[in-house]
Amino acid sequence: MGKKEKKRYSREFKRRVVKRMEQCDNIRELARELGVERRLLYYWRKFELEERDEERPLNSRETRLRKEVNELKRVLAEKTMEVDFFKGALQKVAARRQQRGVTGGPASTTKSGK
Repeated sequence: MGKKEKKRYSREFKRRVVKRMEQCDNIRELARELGVERRLLYYWRKFELEERDEERPLNSRETRLRKEVNELKRVLAEKTMEVDFFKGALQKVAARRQQRGVTGGPASTTKSGK
């Protein structure tokens, strides 16, 4: 098997994509449209935002708040990917149950003496 060739994108292309991300409601659909992995779009946005922050002088409070916002965006992106993963896993489990004819009735548990 041959190596997968990495495609290079121009700096201008990345900047335009990041601007579109800021106005876009569905990042997954944008990634599909561009033929780029969604994760790569978030990666580009991270560096674009950091570059913007470095270009202008900020007071320390604003700098701290921007860093916090960027960290929260990163965490949100990670959690979004986790949710997508678990949704896919749950769909697979549900599909397997349907194939086996499992109805998903109540699980058997022991009653507590309360």
